[in-house]
Amino acid sequence: MSFQGNAQEEMTLRAADTIKTVIDPNRPARAAFYSALVPGLGQAYNKKYWKIPIVYIGLGSGIYFYTFNQKKYQGFRNEYKKRLAGTSLGADDPTYGDFSDDKLIRGQKFHQRNRDLSALITAGIYILNIVDANVDAHLMQFNVNDNLTVKPDLNQNEFDYRYNYGLTLTYNF
Repeated sequence: MSFQGNAQEEMTLRAADTIKTVIDPNRPARAAFYSALVPGLGQAYNKKYWKIPIVYIGLGSGIYFYTFNQKKYQGFRNEYKKRLAGTSLGADDPTYGDFSDDKLIRGQKFHQRNRDLSALITAGIYILNIVDANVDAHLMQFNVNDNLTVKPDLNQNEFDYRYNYGLTLTYNF
């Protein structure tokens, strides 16, 4: 009786060892959706909390540089428009008084280009946030155990004593 009880417990333990995690195919899509809805929420769903500040620092920096360059662009543009209309203060203007019309045009182009680049980088960080949440959720379901191993293999040939290089793939049932 005691032998059969131990065998039954051993079978239960073996069955519990083989079923470690249940794979949820909707988990990666859900993580990506959460990150698209609120940046960083997919990382929280995946329990990778350390990535959330990185997401917000990236997005915040992109938004900061976008608004900075937009304000500078508008300043240069408005001053140039005032000069064309003849309502500018000219040399008495404390900000743009020393600038020629050519410098105002170059300032507009410079800040417009940087504004557009900041918008693209911010969009890229937002998309990267979604992709990161999706890939991380996929990798969390990846089966990593000792049943499947890949190891480099180095054998010496017995006939000519040269070394054979390769990989050994082992799968245990």
